[in-house]
Amino acid sequence: MKVMLQPPFEALWAGADPFVAVEALQGQVYRELEGRRTLRTEVDGRGYFVKIHRGIGWGEIFKNLFSAKLPVLGAGQEWAAIERLHQAGVPTMTAVAYGERGANPAAQHSFIVTEELAPTISLEDYSLDWRAQPPAPAVKWALIQRVAEMTGGMHRAGVNHRDCYICHFLLHTDRPFDPASFKLSVIDLHRAQTRSRISRRWRDKDLAALYFSALDIGLTSRDKLRFLRAYFRRPLRQVLGDEAALLVWLEGKAAKLYARKQRYGDAL
Repeated sequence: MKVMLQPPFEALWAGADPFVAVEALQGQVYRELEGRRTLRTEVDGRGYFVKIHRGIGWGEIFKNLFSAKLPVLGAGQEWAAIERLHQAGVPTMTAVAYGERGANPAAQHSFIVTEELAPTISLEDYSLDWRAQPPAPAVKWALIQRVAEMTGGMHRAGVNHRDCYICHFLLHTDRPFDPASFKLSVIDLHRAQTRSRISRRWRDKDLAALYFSALDIGLTSRDKLRFLRAYFRRPLRQVLGDEAALLVWLEGKAAKLYARKQRYGDAL
């Protein structure tokens, strides 16, 4: 059994079974599945997000594996990813409570509690009207640069997101946007994988997902080149030469994802 508690939960759950205490938390429920529950709660006037995993069963594990998907067995993946990103200096959530018990991966009980990032707006919502009402160039360029740096930092730290969409980058709105000092955080790491070094396959999947999620916001060819230069941290001429095959693949993969979205909508 593993348990980590920081304020305020260290004092709030003193002497209690944290696995019982976390199940008793009340608040706005965002997701309720048989094996996972996500909710927002408040303690002493501050917001927290709680994810509880109760095991998905061997049937669901095999179903995922047979369909070439890696199942999420518990909160440990998000905990590890958050810790790694903090070490790498990539802004993300802060975990204040984490627990895991049970050796059986199909029945493992785990949870993670993170501080709410507020006030914020996702880049998906922030860029919603960009095609019709383009932002100031300095704003757009600063955000492209930062997303590229954060994604590159995440990958160099050995973390691949597996849900790397612009909706999972939160822009902090506690002060007016300043291209020189704004804050951006990456969230929703429950499917993330952490290893000593990610493979090209998982890196490319993240990049394709990110590109696909930005197809409707009116990015120009120069915007894309700006991203590539910042992500790879190499001169653009070298990137275009070394990564030519990747760039062709990304265009095709993003187009397929977009076509699928048009057919199935949110079911993607």
